[in-house]
Amino acid sequence: MTMSNTTIPLTLSPVRPQITIPEDLLRPAADGSRTLADTYGRVARDLRVSLTDRCNLRCTYCMPAEGLDWLPKDKVLTDEEITRLITLGVEKLGIRQVRFTGGEPLMRRSLEKIIAHTKSLKTDEGQAPQTAITTNGLGLAKRAQKLADAGLDRVNISLDTIDKKAYAKLTRRDRLDDVIDAIETSLEVGLQPVKINAVIMPGFNDQDIVKLARFCLEKGTQLRFIEQMPLGPPSQWDRSEMVTAEDILDELRTQFELTPVDKPRGSSPAALWKADDGHGLRGEIGVIASVTHSFCGDCDRTRLTADGAIRNCLFASADQEFSVRDKLRDGSSDDEIATVWAAAMWAKLPGHAINDPGFLQPDRPMAAIGG
Repeated sequence: MTMSNTTIPLTLSPVRPQITIPEDLLRPAADGSRTLADTYGRVARDLRVSLTDRCNLRCTYCMPAEGLDWLPKDKVLTDEEITRLITLGVEKLGIRQVRFTGGEPLMRRSLEKIIAHTKSLKTDEGQAPQTAITTNGLGLAKRAQKLADAGLDRVNISLDTIDKKAYAKLTRRDRLDDVIDAIETSLEVGLQPVKINAVIMPGFNDQDIVKLARFCLEKGTQLRFIEQMPLGPPSQWDRSEMVTAEDILDELRTQFELTPVDKPRGSSPAALWKADDGHGLRGEIGVIASVTHSFCGDCDRTRLTADGAIRNCLFASADQEFSVRDKLRDGSSDDEIATVWAAAMWAKLPGHAINDPGFLQPDRPMAAIGG
């Protein structure tokens, strides 16, 4: 059978590259469903939804002390627009997991309502989608039970150091105790596994790798060390000086015996290790080597920004964003919006190209993209 193609411009950029997608991708199945496939055989199953670009911390590797130019309220998707897109993603586009990010997702007052709606949906396998949030933890202790009751399955909490002075210097806020309280409360209410995300930066917290690992293992959380990526102020990242995954593992080996976890990694970004200090402290530690050992070939993510753009990659450039906000507001049908979404994923590049000489950092900072 010959597959015909259609060329359509769907990008936000003033320069509109022509994207050729097969007619079969444009035409949904009889029940209105389709997959979010790309030309490299990957299929998106994991939806990252940024609920706001605002944050109540000012981490040095993410934004300047004064913050960023926040999106105007009328540019941010409403609750109804977000839930419509999540419904479309889960019921018609094969999404099985929804993670809410920011900025800081807890700054969205309606977070519980959005989560409850998401858990009321059914995937193509007849199950409710898995739900998670990535958060800095501020205010989480007060809302953890309500979030669990709404259907939140688990949390990822950002914590780069357990040294109070270092934490205050990094985040420009003295809130470490609140984050630790959030971790403990999340464990108590059953938002498990509680995963801890730690970005390791040279000269700042690279000397705390073992200390942070012990803290997380003792708490019963799953620590994920992350190589610093070029997603904040350009001056904050230097490829030649970054702390690599191998550097992290070498430091861990000074105190722990590390054994690779013997199970398929799948689309998970973390390489997992069993850690044992020889004195009864054991658990799993992950290392996310986004720069030195990218996992782009197994990526199954699609992203929705707070202002309604579909991004097929964390490092997508402005001309690789696809707007659905205006379509939501001009009366477009679900099928028309799904066509834009499918086209966005079809245009996905093979990888992020961080290590290429011509790599350009995304125009949007991390806070405006969503983790």
